[in-house]
Amino acid sequence: MAINHLDPPTGQIADNVVGFARTLRATGLPVGPGAVIDALNALRLIDIGKRADVFTTLESVFVTRRDHALIFAQVFDLFFRAAEEWKSMLDSVALPVQARKSPPPAARRVHEALAQPATAGEGEVSDEREIRLSVSDREVLQKKDFAQMSAAEIAEVTQVIAKMRLPQAELRTRRTRPDHRGLRLDLRRTLRGSLRTGGDIVDIHRLGLVDKPAPIVALLDISGSMSEYTRLFLHFLHAITDARKRVSVFLFGTRLTNVTRALRARDPDEALAACSSAVEDWAGGTRIATSLHNFNKLWGRRVLAQGAIVLLITDGLEREADSGLAFEMDRLHRSCRRLIWLNPLLRYDGFEPKAQGIKLMLPHVDEFRPVHNLSSIKGLMAALSPAPVSRRRDLHRHTA
Repeated sequence: MAINHLDPPTGQIADNVVGFARTLRATGLPVGPGAVIDALNALRLIDIGKRADVFTTLESVFVTRRDHALIFAQVFDLFFRAAEEWKSMLDSVALPVQARKSPPPAARRVHEALAQPATAGEGEVSDEREIRLSVSDREVLQKKDFAQMSAAEIAEVTQVIAKMRLPQAELRTRRTRPDHRGLRLDLRRTLRGSLRTGGDIVDIHRLGLVDKPAPIVALLDISGSMSEYTRLFLHFLHAITDARKRVSVFLFGTRLTNVTRALRARDPDEALAACSSAVEDWAGGTRIATSLHNFNKLWGRRVLAQGAIVLLITDGLEREADSGLAFEMDRLHRSCRRLIWLNPLLRYDGFEPKAQGIKLMLPHVDEFRPVHNLSSIKGLMAALSPAPVSRRRDLHRHTA
């Protein structure tokens, strides 16, 4: 039986469905008023006393994409959890270490959505967030070091990074396409068009070269000295990977790990969780020379073709700095179109390349940039926006 909109259902069930839809919308799922009406209609056709049937019914209405199923399941378990007193008592009992489980990838987004006031609408929540960050606060947040941020500031920065889209740096190719302002003559189309006029050439068709986004390869150091920046850098790489198809991401500490496929997940928490499970040497030592050797040998020809831009994100603190490091850096530099070294140590005004590893790596990079705050990340995106016509071998050091 359809719902009579002139006399809508009231009561606990309808209120719960509306509140549940509001929570799903806060976590990022596209749930509108029409879906709420469909859910109420569907619940009239089943036995709401069976939890599994309610879950399946609401999932069929509210979940429209496969990557939203995980978030829906977590919100459903928390929103419609049992209210018995014994269960709340068990929740307050501290579990042993072996019984504790790590939270699911999207747990943080779900808890934040459930923590929001039920009476506040989506517009009010976003407005409060915008008001909370005044102009002065935004300026401070732009220049504040990631390592000195609080948990709330890191959450705000993460949301800003998630909205970043890397400019489509165009790479000129040899392929052509019809272009009335092109410089090449499209002889085939011109002669074919002349057949319609008895051999007289009326319109001259031209061809223009095709531009496409340049491939981007990111090599991120996940050693202990970079642990304060690794998670935010992964959020940044996930943001640019979501918008561009030709992005390859590799993590290295004592070994090299390809996490390109893991970062393809649309949910950032799920993507970072997949990266964590794929890496075995998280926050450990650093072997830059060995990692670069493995990359050049196993992955160089696969991902560095067609004028790739390489982002090397590391502090350059290598324990085994020798001639092998310089050789691998030179090989990497010759294989790509641009090699940009992003070093968080440049946050210090008096930084000097005194470490042996940094001295060996510096001569083989095109640009040397800081990457310790939002301003430096936006500077990097501005530098990547126009693709340079010619490759420059001289070293440019930028400070921010």
